[in-house]
Amino acid sequence: MTRMTIGKLAGATGVKVTTIRYYESIGLLDAPARSESGQRLYDDKAVERLAFIRHARDLGFPVDIIRELISLQVEPGRDCAVIDQIARRQLGEVRRRLTQLESLEAELKRMIMACEGGEISTCSVLAALGNHADCLADDHGGVEVLATPPAKQA
Repeated sequence: MTRMTIGKLAGATGVKVTTIRYYESIGLLDAPARSESGQRLYDDKAVERLAFIRHARDLGFPVDIIRELISLQVEPGRDCAVIDQIARRQLGEVRRRLTQLESLEAELKRMIMACEGGEISTCSVLAALGNHADCLADDHGGVEVLATPPAKQA
């Protein structure tokens, strides 16, 4: 059985050290063994679990659903219909978000097309942002807003 430090685990999985600690704190990853000096030591099972979590996060599964999927893994003989239902719900959520994003794309394209250049004081994009009544859609669907582009980390 291979033992590795948290830094090596991070390198092996592409998951940040702080994220690994977070997953431990919320119970997605089991607490690792410790060296005599208290350093975390992970085994191959932790690598597999972390790879599972990262891939599930990359596919947009929320943490609570990942926790449920992990709990289902301990019953390998059980019918996987429940997992199929979870995956279908996730697909539905992805489709819902795609629809929202397409609506946002159309609205942004319309705003940009209305731009005629000139001075900021007459900017049609700023005017549209300042007056929701000018939008084509009453509701933009509550699409999640990201302050910064998402990192490629789980």
